[in-house]
Amino acid sequence: MALFKRGEVWWVCFTYNGKQVRKSTETTDKKLAKRIFDKLKGEIAEGKWFERPPGESITFRELMDKYLDEYSVVNKATSSHRRDKSLAAHLVQFFGDLYVTEISAKAISGYKVKRRKEGASPRTVNYELSLMSHAFNIAIREWEWLENNPVRNVSKEKEKNFIERWLSLEEENKLLEASPKWLQEIISFAISTGLRRGEILGLKWRQIDFNRRTLTIHEQKNRGVDTLPLNEAALAVLRARREVSAQGIDYVFCSSSSTPLDGSNVLRAFYIAAEKAGMMGFRFHDLRHTFATRLVQNGVDLYTVQRLGRWKSVQMVMRYAHHHSESLRAGAEVMDRVRKDFITILSQ
Repeated sequence: MALFKRGEVWWVCFTYNGKQVRKSTETTDKKLAKRIFDKLKGEIAEGKWFERPPGESITFRELMDKYLDEYSVVNKATSSHRRDKSLAAHLVQFFGDLYVTEISAKAISGYKVKRRKEGASPRTVNYELSLMSHAFNIAIREWEWLENNPVRNVSKEKEKNFIERWLSLEEENKLLEASPKWLQEIISFAISTGLRRGEILGLKWRQIDFNRRTLTIHEQKNRGVDTLPLNEAALAVLRARREVSAQGIDYVFCSSSSTPLDGSNVLRAFYIAAEKAGMMGFRFHDLRHTFATRLVQNGVDLYTVQRLGRWKSVQMVMRYAHHHSESLRAGAEVMDRVRKDFITILSQ
């Protein structure tokens, strides 16, 4: 065991259970550090000392502040960071003043009960618990504040199996007829490309190459760059936008005053149009589902759909690959051909 100085502060160094431990005495006074050192040696000799995780003195509020400021904002897309802040607000309200080592599976189960009473959906509660669990994992792996993640011992809420919604061609026409022209362009472009709302509203002319008929997307999540082919429907929208866009304007889709469109206003107009077209509950993101569903129903392989839609895996595409009865008919009619061929053979 040793007592040494690092900067102005005195530290102790010793081996405990085969592991070397260095701890600050948190004092610049050598005499006080010596008394702390002697007390520590006594506790070790008597078997009363054990290494306490830093989390014993760190509150959940401090944990989430550090996670949002040092991890989420750096490693996640802007929209994901905003969502993390919103989810964290509910968690901090409940657990904020507790030390992280005090948070148990029982306390987290109590939190789930509270959120259900407040009307939060099972999916929302699961999002909140996933964020909490990830923050604990970072605190364990990277900050060495803790040894255990209590969220792992808590079951997730059972979510309803939502059926992904997509548009038939007839429904698409109804939605377009119920929309103002500027929104028609956005809807048509979304169905033709599968781009997300934020990607469409943030699209700039420098990302478009009319000669190569391509669009370049800078992925926020993985910091990658994807170059995607544009079909004629998408190009038609872009050509129409280029004719009316003022010189020097960066954004493809903008207001009449050439300013970027506000996402909330776009959603408001979209839901009004959907209601007018008789499509209550239809979401803007369902336009992306429509893109993938139509590709699959028309024989495009799942790998190609994955690459065009930039999903992480083919498995993620499966949830969009819905089949209506007509798209399955060819498979069912195979049995008719088998029987017909058998009868033909017997008649020969």
